[in-house]
Amino acid sequence: MAGFYTCGPNEALIVSGCCHAKPKMVVGGRLLVFPCVQKIGRLPLNVITTKIKTNQVFTQLGVPINVTGTAQIKIHSKEKKSLMAAAELFMNRSTEQIKKICSETLEGHQRAIMGTMTVEDIYKNRAAFSEQVLQVASTDLMSMGIRVISYTINEVTDDQGYLKALGKPRTAEVKRDADIGNAEAKRDAGIEEAAANERAMKAVYENKITTAIAQRDYLLKKASYDQETFTKKAQSDLAYELQSAKTQQRIKEETMEIKVIERKKQIAIQEQEIVRKQRELDAQVIKPAEAEKYKIEMLANAEQSKRVIEAEAKAEAIRLKAEAEAFAIEAKAKAEAEQMAKKADAWNEYKDAAMVDMILQQLPKIAAEVAAPLQNVNKVTLVSGPNGEVGAAKLTGEVLEIVRKLPKVIEEITGVDMSKAMKIST
Repeated sequence: MAGFYTCGPNEALIVSGCCHAKPKMVVGGRLLVFPCVQKIGRLPLNVITTKIKTNQVFTQLGVPINVTGTAQIKIHSKEKKSLMAAAELFMNRSTEQIKKICSETLEGHQRAIMGTMTVEDIYKNRAAFSEQVLQVASTDLMSMGIRVISYTINEVTDDQGYLKALGKPRTAEVKRDADIGNAEAKRDAGIEEAAANERAMKAVYENKITTAIAQRDYLLKKASYDQETFTKKAQSDLAYELQSAKTQQRIKEETMEIKVIERKKQIAIQEQEIVRKQRELDAQVIKPAEAEKYKIEMLANAEQSKRVIEAEAKAEAIRLKAEAEAFAIEAKAKAEAEQMAKKADAWNEYKDAAMVDMILQQLPKIAAEVAAPLQNVNKVTLVSGPNGEVGAAKLTGEVLEIVRKLPKVIEEITGVDMSKAMKIST
């Protein structure tokens, strides 16, 4: 269905198809369009701002730098030819798509121009660099129907510190000029100060001269006045001498009073000195001596207390040891008494058999005691009858004979017949 299509001043309408040998273009107007046989397209005419970033591009001398520029572009709608070229390339495309294509073109030209210049030229003469990029890029973009309104460099940087090194000589130069200016200012200030001092000294001397002249005039006039007064003064000499004597007397009295006061002050000072020395003596001699005495007394008391405590501790230890020994003796006595009681019970139970057992246990000791005197004998002479034994058998036989007679001796002492008791026990 046919209808009118409109566009604003920032947009272009392009109609092609039936009834149009060439596309018809309108900027900020309207067109009658038959959609079934015609096609309509739109083209944005707004200004497009794009950032052109070119990183790590080697300049003419091989120094890699980074350059960021800003370009203002738009579709050139003033010329029909340029608008037709833009319609062929960008119709019905978004602003971002147009921006991307133009940015890539500008970046390529920017990179190419950077390769033909040195870092110093780019950094110091940015206008010339911008002009070259704008001139070269405008030709290509104009063939695409795009007009470059402006192009400027925003930032020039590098990752190697080259630009920073370029600025160091200038910085040093500025600092040097500042130091020179400061020194010159100090020099001028010193000159002005010396001149001011000179003027001040001149004024002082002129003032002293004026003062001396005035002093001279004063003395001259004073001498004239003194001459007039000497006559009158001679007339009052007597009264003057009397008054002078009185004055001298009063002066002497005041002098004596002053001496008395001075003497009192000296006495007071001496008293204060005595007090000071006494305090010094107290602080340096008496107090340290008292402190030392107190220290010795405290040490003596501490030593005495220590000895008392040690003596008490030893006494306590001896008491505890004695109690422990007494307890041990008591326990041992109780054990022995209990053992003796058990032995007594056993003897009461076994009677003669127990006594025989005890005697038998003691027989080896008795035999040893009988034979003990023989250990101290160096030489033994045995005498025997015609039927007796001779030699060592005789000696041992004597010992056995003594042991054999023991049961009878025991029976006589204890009344226990060992032979009988042994038969009973068996």
